[in-house]
Amino acid sequence: MVPPSGGSPASTPDTAAGSGVNSPVLHADVAVIGGGVIGHCIAWEARLSGRSVVVIDDEPGSGASWAAAGMLAPVSELHYQEEDLLELMLESSHLWPAFAASLARAGAPDFGYLTTPTLAVGADAADRRALMDLRAVQQANGLLVETLTVREARAKEPLLSPAISCALDIPADHQVDPRRLIASLRQVLAGHDQGSGTAVAGAREGFAVHHRATALLWEDGRVSGVKLASGGTVRAGETIVANGLQAADLGGLPDWIQLPLRPVYGDILRLGVPLHLRPLVTSTVRGLVHGVPVYIVPRQDGTVVIGATQREDALPAAGDTVAAGRAVSAGGVYQLLRDAQVLLPAVAELELLECTTRARPATPDNAPLLGRVPAPGPGHIPGLIIATGFYRHGVLLSPAAALICRGLLDGKEDPRWQALNPDRFSSQPQAAFQFTKETA
Repeated sequence: MVPPSGGSPASTPDTAAGSGVNSPVLHADVAVIGGGVIGHCIAWEARLSGRSVVVIDDEPGSGASWAAAGMLAPVSELHYQEEDLLELMLESSHLWPAFAASLARAGAPDFGYLTTPTLAVGADAADRRALMDLRAVQQANGLLVETLTVREARAKEPLLSPAISCALDIPADHQVDPRRLIASLRQVLAGHDQGSGTAVAGAREGFAVHHRATALLWEDGRVSGVKLASGGTVRAGETIVANGLQAADLGGLPDWIQLPLRPVYGDILRLGVPLHLRPLVTSTVRGLVHGVPVYIVPRQDGTVVIGATQREDALPAAGDTVAAGRAVSAGGVYQLLRDAQVLLPAVAELELLECTTRARPATPDNAPLLGRVPAPGPGHIPGLIIATGFYRHGVLLSPAAALICRGLLDGKEDPRWQALNPDRFSSQPQAAFQFTKETA
């Protein structure tokens, strides 16, 4: 018998996951590890199928989702050599209206889903050439990108600099506010119709488990739930690992599975727009400034989001109040403000409200790890689904990820997404990998 990595028999008594006091083990149809946009969207889709669901996270919504700008941009986010992702990105973009409508029908408060277009602009001649080259790739893939004159662009957005070199209109790229989205998802997940059986006894509001997941539980060759840092357990028929970078450190994963996630840090700014400058812009503005990307995303509350730098080295913590990996780069803040002002000079008059850094989970091919995990021989390990590594595209891809996971829960696997299988960077499972008793 070969236990999963980090596995050892459970030796501590179970405690309540929701209340923090001793009580029976929690039982749910589905346990979702990870309280970001991806995890909450998967949980909501599972709930729509009539299943009881818990979301396990000690700090829900505080990771990459907290810093995300929320651009739903399959066209703008098309990058060279990532064309294989395009089908999934377009699929998810098409799902967004119905997904938003399902939340609205459930009584979710407004979460900033806007179908206003995106403008791509360049600062100089080299930026214009780069954007036009990318436009050729976008058009070759059947995407709509319309050129605008500078005058036409400034008619749409009067505060754009008259010195920009080019402008492109991208009507299919929209936006949502990720922080408000998570709050809305948590509100609808807390609602349970009488007699529906969706509320999980012992979980906060029938779905929330405010503890960190430490390991998968196994029983008779299948994943049977989650062990918590508190010492408690959640028993579940299906467990979905959707906790971003932390997924690779989860105990109980099979020894042979490799989840090669790397942190890509991004600095992002939030600024208040004075009344006399509102609206600063009505469209999302994505720009190139001397080859460096920058974006400005307007919010309904009179603020804008400016981002995002990319770096793969975490700054060390500066003190007890700054968590390692969440230290904001002074150079990044300077770069964002400098480049945003090249495109929108009025940025200099805004109020700097917040500087934030989070790490996005990226894979070697920048595509997510999404699907069931193959078992030795035919089939998959029962009870286990992986959904992580969404990198830049987590908010955009959340409805598609949720629908794919629901299909897997229902025993349906869409062959279009086989290239995303979470074992694609792993060695082959060993025949000795088997379980005859519960491990944790």
